[in-house]
Amino acid sequence: MPEVQRKPGAAREAILNRSLAGAGAGGDGRTLDELRAIALEAYERLEAPTWRRSGFWTTTLRDLDLEALQTHHYGPTGELPDVVADALGDERPAGLLVQRGGSVVHCELDPELERAGVILCSLEHAAEAHRELFERYYLTRLTLDRDKLEAARAAFWSGGAFLYVPRGLVVERPFQIAYTIDEPGSSQYAHTLAIGDVSSEFRLREYDLAPDFDGQALHAGGFELYLEDNARCKLAHLQDWGAADIYDVSTAVVRVGRDAYCHWLPSLLGGHLTRQHYELAIAEPGGDMAFRGIFFTERDEHLDVFAVDRHETGPSDGDVHWRGAATGESRSSFEGLIEIVPGAQRSHTYLQIHSMMLSPRAKIDAIPSVLVSADDVSASHGGTVGELDEALIYYMQSRGLTRPQAVRVIVEGFFEPLIGQLEDERLEQLIRERIGVKLSAAAADIETYAMAR
Repeated sequence: MPEVQRKPGAAREAILNRSLAGAGAGGDGRTLDELRAIALEAYERLEAPTWRRSGFWTTTLRDLDLEALQTHHYGPTGELPDVVADALGDERPAGLLVQRGGSVVHCELDPELERAGVILCSLEHAAEAHRELFERYYLTRLTLDRDKLEAARAAFWSGGAFLYVPRGLVVERPFQIAYTIDEPGSSQYAHTLAIGDVSSEFRLREYDLAPDFDGQALHAGGFELYLEDNARCKLAHLQDWGAADIYDVSTAVVRVGRDAYCHWLPSLLGGHLTRQHYELAIAEPGGDMAFRGIFFTERDEHLDVFAVDRHETGPSDGDVHWRGAATGESRSSFEGLIEIVPGAQRSHTYLQIHSMMLSPRAKIDAIPSVLVSADDVSASHGGTVGELDEALIYYMQSRGLTRPQAVRVIVEGFFEPLIGQLEDERLEQLIRERIGVKLSAAAADIETYAMAR
């Protein structure tokens, strides 16, 4: 893998955003122990990363006391952590795995699906009990030595989640994986590996959740989803670390095989500092994807998203559509990249990012870009940044709504084109509720912004 580019000058240690380009550390015969040893050497050698954001911004971990954090382990319990139970409600999933700190504390799978060949277990267990599948896929699209946090995740992860959906199986109810942190001073190194075999069809949700607490914590996550030929998956991530001082530095990759399809929607709804690298790659002819995303920042939160729509062959199709809002003194940066490699002819994709300013002190950057190395393609991008429409608010008030009600309807309507595409009643309701809570908390700030204009 080429050396990572770094920005020259005073911020010379700032890493420039670039795609993983299909690179991975696994799948070459090295054992898990050998990969962990390589990652540990990189962890001890590398410094904490700083990423260059758009313009003059950087994302840095200089305020994180990494040495003061430790991974807490827990035994299995008969009850779900409160923050997980509140998010999931009383829905009966196809399977559920919950990791608290560094330990899987709950794992259940519908017995009929287990008899049909579905596997849902900790990643640690899969590395031993399902070694052939594990070694075929683990880290084949994720690296382990680009920076100190990535190396730490690969060296120190424990628990983890493993999902395998066998050939031809269609599962209607969602599989759910939840990672939770509920103590300050915690470091959680998490890793999910999911595989959809040929012509399988399923839903997968992953949650990152925490109650409010005082003190620092770290979530360094890795996520891999591999869809074989003609497989279909509706994938959703929901991150809401609440008001806790949690740093989230994670990387997620999805590989789409021949004639396969993935609808992927991350919802980033809370975290003191979040740095996410998402990469969705069409790796075989006929692949298709819809890459959606939602973010909402408040208070002094810092969000840095780098999302890649990568086409490695053609014909292929893609559609990237993200929407975000910012209140308080928060900062949000979304950088989206369409990357069409040499030879990926007849690839068609479009990237758009729309954002809404709800505070005079908040900042949002939207940076769509295209890198095309084939000539028989269509690829374009666009972005907008807007504010609340006072004329629309006035009209809604004239119809009997209060101003806070009108603002809530407008902002919820702004996100609704994406939320509705989930086609998942429970998850849609949860996202709407979380956005509503954030709007209520920022009502005074939103009103001040409106009066100042």
